[in-house]
Amino acid sequence: MKTPAHFLKASKHLRSDPVLGPHVLKHGHCTIAPKSEDPFTMLVRCVVSQQISTKAANSIYAKLLTAVTRMTPKHLSAATEEAIRAAGISGPKQKSLRAIAEQVTLNPGFLKTLPTLDDDAFRAAVTAIKGIGPWSADMMLMFGYGRLDVLPVGDFGIRAAVKDLYAMSDLPTPLQLTAIAEPWRPFRSVASWYLWRIRDTK
Repeated sequence: MKTPAHFLKASKHLRSDPVLGPHVLKHGHCTIAPKSEDPFTMLVRCVVSQQISTKAANSIYAKLLTAVTRMTPKHLSAATEEAIRAAGISGPKQKSLRAIAEQVTLNPGFLKTLPTLDDDAFRAAVTAIKGIGPWSADMMLMFGYGRLDVLPVGDFGIRAAVKDLYAMSDLPTPLQLTAIAEPWRPFRSVASWYLWRIRDTK
């Protein structure tokens, strides 16, 4: 579990960056907090959240939870296509949710193994599930498990913030973003949080 001391150390480290540092001071302490949800629920929420706002995702998840009554692999698998669609879940996302339920059902130890994996092994494990991409894996690492050195190179908000901060003509590629973020190690999750704040207040 990460403590305020971790974030204080991260903020101190990031303040030394000549470009990001002033924004660290402006936006105060990072407030990333690992969620108390179980890994299965986190996987489901990641799929629900893809390409929509946080507010919309929370609303749809609440409707989905009502439709399945309990968020477990068994209950999700038993829910009808019509009930899940009525909650606002698209066809492709339905397939992803059922793939998650199938993976967990066929591999009972899968969820228990996830917290023990390093970041790269975690990404490989969850992206093997249909519909779970690198962005979803990174969100789980950051907000599900509180990992401090995750850089979601495919996140539009982060790329757009870096483009503006560094006066780039185009959005940075994953390789460019990784190079720019190298000085932020081992606190790239915290740096990402500040980049989102910069984007939100633009």
